[in-house]
Amino acid sequence: MFTIGYATKSISSYIEQLHEQKVTVVADIRSVPYSKVFFDYHQEALKQHLRNAGIRYVYLGDELGPRSKDSAHYDDTRQVQFYLLMQATLYQSGIQRLFDGIDKGFNIALTCACKDPAICHRSLLVGWSLKRQNNYELQHILHDGGLESQTELEHRLLQMTGTVPDMFSGEAGALKLAYARQCQASAYRKPAE
Repeated sequence: MFTIGYATKSISSYIEQLHEQKVTVVADIRSVPYSKVFFDYHQEALKQHLRNAGIRYVYLGDELGPRSKDSAHYDDTRQVQFYLLMQATLYQSGIQRLFDGIDKGFNIALTCACKDPAICHRSLLVGWSLKRQNNYELQHILHDGGLESQTELEHRLLQMTGTVPDMFSGEAGALKLAYARQCQASAYRKPAE
């Protein structure tokens, strides 16, 4: 299973990268399946582009999107807490749908807008939970078409957040701290009312 972001990417490059990885289904995991800037990625347009390229489309933003509709998944600063969201029944049903698709022989790519998966819920929510709850590792299709595993991405978080393992926490503790810092910097926050 792969992930792919589309920001600043032409639709032709996006589809070419999907074909390179033999993707047969794109699972759209945006909470809001529209773009203010990249109109080829509006839900209806994206479905049509993918259909023309022989790739199926499924919307899983309600299940796997970063903007939970459940207020219990937010802290007092109105920021979504991924560790709470990934335990939700709706989220888990979305994960099960992915595995059902894999069992049917589909090669799936999860899509969202972010150019870098390290600042996106593709890795911080879905990739993190799949690795820890299901022992399954996502492959992230980078902007240039290269691949980065979830493990490689998590080690990159150490550098991005300036987190260094020490003799007390070790690498596992440092990774958790780097992850928490990145979630705080990147996770969705509801606008003030």
